[in-house]
Amino acid sequence: MTTVRPNSLQARDVAAFLHPYTNLKVHENTGPLVIKKGRGIYVYDDDGKEYIEGLASLWYASLGFDEERLIEAATRQLRELPTYHVFAHKSHEPGIELAERLLAIAPVPMSKVFFASSGSEANDTAIKIIWYYHNAIGKPQKKKIISRIRGYHGVTVATASLTGLPANHRDFDLPIANILHTSCPSFYNFAKPGETEEQFATRCADELEEMIRREGPDTVAAFFAEPIMGAGGVIVPPKSYFEKIQAVLRKYDVLFVADEVICGFARTGNMWGSQTFDLKPDMVSMAKALTSGYIPLSALMINEKIYRGLVTQSEKIGLFGHGNTYAAHPVAAAVGVETLKIYEERDIVGHVRRVGAVMQAGLARLGDHPLVGEVQGAGLIAGIQLVPTKKERAAFDPKQAVAPFMAKRAEAHGLICRGLFGDRVALCPPLVINEAQVEEMLRRFRAALDDTYAMVQEKGLLKAA
Repeated sequence: MTTVRPNSLQARDVAAFLHPYTNLKVHENTGPLVIKKGRGIYVYDDDGKEYIEGLASLWYASLGFDEERLIEAATRQLRELPTYHVFAHKSHEPGIELAERLLAIAPVPMSKVFFASSGSEANDTAIKIIWYYHNAIGKPQKKKIISRIRGYHGVTVATASLTGLPANHRDFDLPIANILHTSCPSFYNFAKPGETEEQFATRCADELEEMIRREGPDTVAAFFAEPIMGAGGVIVPPKSYFEKIQAVLRKYDVLFVADEVICGFARTGNMWGSQTFDLKPDMVSMAKALTSGYIPLSALMINEKIYRGLVTQSEKIGLFGHGNTYAAHPVAAAVGVETLKIYEERDIVGHVRRVGAVMQAGLARLGDHPLVGEVQGAGLIAGIQLVPTKKERAAFDPKQAVAPFMAKRAEAHGLICRGLFGDRVALCPPLVINEAQVEEMLRRFRAALDDTYAMVQEKGLLKAA
């Protein structure tokens, strides 16, 4: 175990900093990996060591770590109008232009854009709007919201309740009332013996319908889903899954919220994950790559039907009583506008399709590795399932923390990736990565995989094939 160096940035961090998603006791002993600078797809720690940032920081540094156009856009806006709000009939040009641009590229027709600062806030806003809308249309009992086991939608009280991961609920007294969780669409982890992907997708849809019927269709308001599950393990749904799910939602008049916080902005090889999987949502939440992560910004797009309900209710009450201090912050909005311009001018979607094919093909070759049970992905996002044996899709004991071990070995080889729940390892590099860099990333990933295999062999964690 690494010991925190005295009088170092690590020691200062441990003394002052409470970190999210961290084992706090371990952190007291090891301290953080301190990142000092970034260039392109690379970041450098305080000792000068180089890493390929294979998770684009936290799924968002789409244009890498030194895009001058975004820096210049922020600087120009800081000089022109460094801050202002959009409450009570106020507005500004960057916010207006960004909203217009988002509506112009929406995966399905949308009416209005609401801005916030994080994906959690965007999804929390969606929940409040769903409840407000159903009050407006005279269905005050229609308030229950369904998300999925292993789905991820944020960390506010409401969105952490939507999130279907144990650590986000345990000892936080979550989930709150009116939040339900249906099946996770991971065929590898949850299919029954002999079940085909088509049969599994049908069963997931049937289980959703059964839940709606059991709860009462007049009480179920909305369904949240990521096109590809991110923090839950980079889980790609089986073919026909969303076709069947959306048929159930239409049957029972349940709103559909597509959480595009990770999948949005070319990550899956289309501008939206909703386009990759032919989704027809009523709302779309987004964040992360909206500004390439350079400045916090999120947004929620809503369709005209929902917007008209908000208008009716706000007229009745006197105002739409919701908003964030930094909603549509002019500097963040200006960076968002420039980010969207870059995506279009550089054909980032086309680039992701070309380079993503190289990454997916390279990862597919790891399917023969004795530690790999499944490889899933699309475009420039992928999840790799680590297993003690390929037989019967067995799993490691979570206490062994095999995926986190591999993530640490990847750091030793100069690659940052992330070990997720269920011993899945995620890769999600900046969208600007090129073919040669993809090959180098995969080489470092394979080295960490081999180190992890050696560890589980040494500890006797493998099971008979």
